[in-house]
Amino acid sequence: MSDPTPNPAPAPPVTPGAPTDATMPSPQRGPTINIADEFGTAKRNLPPLKPLLLTSVGILIIVGVIAFLQRAKPQGGGSLDNVAAVELPGQNACLVALTFTLRNSGEKSLWVHDIKGKLATSGGEQSSDAVSAVDFDRYYQAFPALKANALPALAPEDKLQPGQETKRTVIVSFPVTLDAFNQRRSVSVAIQPYDQPVPVTLTK
Repeated sequence: MSDPTPNPAPAPPVTPGAPTDATMPSPQRGPTINIADEFGTAKRNLPPLKPLLLTSVGILIIVGVIAFLQRAKPQGGGSLDNVAAVELPGQNACLVALTFTLRNSGEKSLWVHDIKGKLATSGGEQSSDAVSAVDFDRYYQAFPALKANALPALAPEDKLQPGQETKRTVIVSFPVTLDAFNQRRSVSVAIQPYDQPVPVTLTK
C-alpha cells in the first residue's frame, strides 16, 4: 500500500496593507554610483577662484620684474661734444660734423656695426647714415667750417675694449636748410654695435 501524498504547507497569513511579492521592488544589485560625482562639476574639480587669481597675479608680477631687470640696455655711453653744420648750396640740405665721446661700459668688446645721425625739428624727425671716413678730407677742403674741433672719424668695424673711451667725429647730411637745422629740437649720433639690440645714442 502506497504512502499517502503529503499535504502542502499552508500559505502564510497575509497582513492587510502589507506589500505582496508582486508589488515589492526588486532588490538593487551592485554598488550605488552617483553619476554627477563620476563626471564631476566645476565646483568640485576646479580650485577655489580667489587663490587661483592671487597666484596668477603673483606670477605676472614676477615675470614683469624679471623682464624689467633684463630689458635691453645700450652697451656704452658718452656725450655729444661739438656740432658744426654747413649748408649745401642749391640743395636744400646741410652737412653736419658731430664730434663725440664714446665709452664702452659693457663687459665685452664693442664692435661698431653702423652709425647714423638723427635730427629732430618741429617738422618731424630725420635720419641719415654717416658718410664714409675716406671722404672726410674732401668735405673739409670744400667746407672748412666742418673741421672746427673735428677729430678722427669713427668707422664701422672700429672696436672699443671694455672700459675704453674714445673721442671721434662723424659727418652726416640732412635734407633741411641750415636755418631749419639751427632751430632744431635735438641732434644725435646713434652707434649700433654688433650683436646688440639697442644702439648707443648721444644727443645734444
